[in-house]
Amino acid sequence: MWTDVTRLRWRDLWLPSRLNWWIGVVFAVGAFLFALGAFASLFPVATGYWALGSEQINLIFFIGSVPFTTAAWLQLMQSANAGGLSTSGEVNTKRFRLFGWYPADAGWLSCALQFAGTLLFNINTFNALLPSANWLAQDLSIWLPDMFGSVFFLASGYLAFVETCHRHWAWMPHLLSWRITFVNLLGCIFFMVSAVCSFVPLRPMNFDTTAASLLFTLLGALAFFVGALLLLPEASSDAASAD
Repeated sequence: MWTDVTRLRWRDLWLPSRLNWWIGVVFAVGAFLFALGAFASLFPVATGYWALGSEQINLIFFIGSVPFTTAAWLQLMQSANAGGLSTSGEVNTKRFRLFGWYPADAGWLSCALQFAGTLLFNINTFNALLPSANWLAQDLSIWLPDMFGSVFFLASGYLAFVETCHRHWAWMPHLLSWRITFVNLLGCIFFMVSAVCSFVPLRPMNFDTTAASLLFTLLGALAFFVGALLLLPEASSDAASAD
């Protein structure tokens, strides 16, 4: 997996004519910002030079959610225009679709759930910028969108994995597409654990759930970052096949 990242060639780093390249780059930006926000929260001493407070860190998370949503929409648009079935059963690719509607298609459904999840992350991270409220208000405005967004992400990641494997589970590390969906699925699992740990209880718990949530956010963001980078050699392979 890491071999594909380290073997990126210069031509892999600049393929603006390929949609997969844009998806990979934009996802990488969002994942990097999420990782930065989590790292700054977990290790404030390491980022002390920039004097990042909680407001600045929350802003980093919100800014990071925007490229997540942008890349998720690009993937949804790509899936919607890959060719749907007409009423006669023939493939129809003549009409451009911004979103499409193919709930019976695992690939499209995965992209749609991912896009919905990113919208909830937009809400979650934006609400975190608002003045602190009591525990119930935090759970309703911050934790609940995070939880549902993570559920959508997990369902999306598993559907993408199933579509790649053509079965519920398979071990195919020799395939680049499998490595991409596998590492993204890990990221979805980490985000799900992070969301569970971010619940704000009525009374403080003995276990530091905030640190656990941030740790799994960091791990999930790093997994998504690797998955995004792996899209670059895939875009290069697509370009070479097209040539």
